[in-house]
Amino acid sequence: MVEGPLDGVLERARQAGVERLLVPGTTVADSADAARIAETHEGILAAVGVHPHEAKDFDPGRDGAALETLAARPEVAAIGEVGLDFHYDLSPREKQIEVLEWMLDLARRLDLPVILHNRQSGSELFALLSRRGPRENAGVLHSFTESSEYGRKALDLGFRISFSGMITFKNAQNIRDAARGLPLDALLVETDSPYLAPEPYRGRRCEPAFVVETARKLAEVKAIPFESAAEATTAGFDRLFRRRDRRPR
Repeated sequence: MVEGPLDGVLERARQAGVERLLVPGTTVADSADAARIAETHEGILAAVGVHPHEAKDFDPGRDGAALETLAARPEVAAIGEVGLDFHYDLSPREKQIEVLEWMLDLARRLDLPVILHNRQSGSELFALLSRRGPRENAGVLHSFTESSEYGRKALDLGFRISFSGMITFKNAQNIRDAARGLPLDALLVETDSPYLAPEPYRGRRCEPAFVVETARKLAEVKAIPFESAAEATTAGFDRLFRRRDRRPR
């Protein structure tokens, strides 16, 4: 979610050269906030969904219609952030899986990509996605920390891979190795604001302007010019989220 006084956050992003933003939801309530921000600010799209931490409070019979109504709005480009988190287990695992299955069904009904959270749940998540089979523009595995082999299998299912500021962390060689082993045209960069600020901002509240440093590190890992990494990841964003973004750029 975009954090801080919104006008200042957006102005700093634009000054840094960031032209596209996607604001995800984690509950029905803040999904509505994300849609409102996207509706009223140029260059911003929204995603709506229920994060696995919040899955325990989501009842499809009670809350599903409201979320589906939000998802049908033209400024909404994805279902997310949804997924599994077996590290914190803030929702029972069975409930996380139930809610994720519902969100994936919604994404298919509306032909929207999904933004997937995965923490210490990689095998379970991949098994679930594999059972459903491939889909064009299926979505993105966000803040990716798995191996390049895992990533290539996800690509076969129609997903893209997104790297957060963790790719810049000194102790994250495994993430850089994964990025090196995956095709550039399948990669995105992100902030995960307000978390995971990249170097040299680590320890600060993350914000969209900082994504430039993540792209810079990705370029270094791929041994290409920064401009090439920025162009490729921007094009990947546009391809994945193009369905609902009908406003002039």
